[in-house]
Amino acid sequence: MLDQISIVCRRRHYSPRTEEAYRHWTKRFVLFHGKVHPATIGAREVEAFLNHLAVARTVSASTQTQALNALVFLYRDVLGQPLGEMKDIKRVQHRDRLPVVLTQAETRLVLAMMTGTTQLMANLMYGSGLRVNECVTLRVKDIDLKTKIISVRNTKGSKDRTTVLPTQLCAPLEQHLTRVLQLHAEDRSRGGGLAPMPDALYRKYPTAAGSFAWQFAFPSATARPWGDSGRLVRWHASTSTIQRAFKVAVRKAQVNKHVSVHTLRHSFATHLLAAGTDIRTIQLLLGHRNLQTTMIYTHVEAAVRTVKSPFDLL
Repeated sequence: MLDQISIVCRRRHYSPRTEEAYRHWTKRFVLFHGKVHPATIGAREVEAFLNHLAVARTVSASTQTQALNALVFLYRDVLGQPLGEMKDIKRVQHRDRLPVVLTQAETRLVLAMMTGTTQLMANLMYGSGLRVNECVTLRVKDIDLKTKIISVRNTKGSKDRTTVLPTQLCAPLEQHLTRVLQLHAEDRSRGGGLAPMPDALYRKYPTAAGSFAWQFAFPSATARPWGDSGRLVRWHASTSTIQRAFKVAVRKAQVNKHVSVHTLRHSFATHLLAAGTDIRTIQLLLGHRNLQTTMIYTHVEAAVRTVKSPFDLL
């Protein structure tokens, strides 16, 4: 059944993270009901599982919604047994939370604590507003050093967008790509030098996988087998690499905030807003579908703006 979920997800071009989440919640649901096949149970058992998550596990509203979406997908699109209306679900109240952001001074300090490729990746995430997965999956062809534009492909929601490339990062990024080119040349000399292609593009463009343009800008340190062919390709660096390095840098910088590497994206938007950039431009740079999603940064910016307290006027 998990394989069927993967097949349907890939047929509909869902992201790997969505596929992974749907498989995870289906497995949790099956184990919760004693490994009974979902086709033999229905909406009442789904309600019981979701209520268990809300009451016993005290999950967040977004987690409960993700589990619900996964099970609706399972019954409607995989099993062909739509659940219908479920009135007895105890919905967790959604709470609007402001994202944690770093000040410009804190951002400068944390980035200074990093070195090498991970520092370049973190600089790019902050300077261009990239998500961590968008950063590691950048390909050489998507970076235009002349126009200072980055093209972000197949992002969250299967959308493409363009964002700004900081001028100060052009030189170090060019040096980095020169090293990637040397690595690619060495791989080619050993009979490798291939990059995995999205969807079925390897059949449409059979030689593209071996071109430098399609190589990942931040390649993995090792080559791994690709698909059924078993050919060795060089994937992108793991997201955990930059996440661990950023966590160490925050600790060294003694920044006492609960932040992750994704905070760099929040800080990018907040600092742009503080500098006077209009909210519509920030929406386009971030790739938000709904302007309301971007509007949250107006509240964050107001919170970090310098305001004189009435206590200081006493």
